[in-house]
Amino acid sequence: MTTVGIIGAGNIGQALARGFVDHGYDVVIANSRGPETLADLVGELGEHARAATAQDAAEAGDIVVVTVPLKAYTEIPAAPLAGKTVLDTNNYYWERDGRIAALDEKRTTTSQLLQEHLPESTVVKAFNHIPAADILTDGSPAGTPGRRALATSSDSDEAVALVTRIYDEFGFDTVNVGPLAESWRVERDQPAYVVRQNRDELEQNLARAER
Repeated sequence: MTTVGIIGAGNIGQALARGFVDHGYDVVIANSRGPETLADLVGELGEHARAATAQDAAEAGDIVVVTVPLKAYTEIPAAPLAGKTVLDTNNYYWERDGRIAALDEKRTTTSQLLQEHLPESTVVKAFNHIPAADILTDGSPAGTPGRRALATSSDSDEAVALVTRIYDEFGFDTVNVGPLAESWRVERDQPAYVVRQNRDELEQNLARAER
């Protein structure tokens, strides 16, 4: 059984934890306040979930989700993530994260920052442009007319294929944005950000993005 490490237990992290457990994965979830603060959540999730430190979640996960405020991305433990695929849900909110010049000047993307921090890992953008409340409620079977689509982005075709499979399990079609350098197209304030869209609409919104 595949184990998913989740670093970050906010709204997105909790929704993904529930979704992964529901789809037959084991989950190891961590937050910044300590495993004991997640007792109620893992109790609700059942025997296929446990709380841990970020280090332990990184070590335990066959794949790992990073879903922390962007300002905390440099605190993600790099060594235990070497050789692993890391799903990045991060978005840049300068009001929360403080100003990051490389992003303000459009010299990089949030996912590229995480990839630079995790040079031995494979970073792939996932679940960053859907409200947490929609993750478990807005999916539908493959082939459903108007099925919601989500974007992904990575420098690895294998990572894109992995996220495509996960999206399908959660009930979403996939649009591949391309390499991490293009992931800005699905970030905050772009047409594709946190709106419900099917595959064709998402492709159109990605094309309309302006940097």
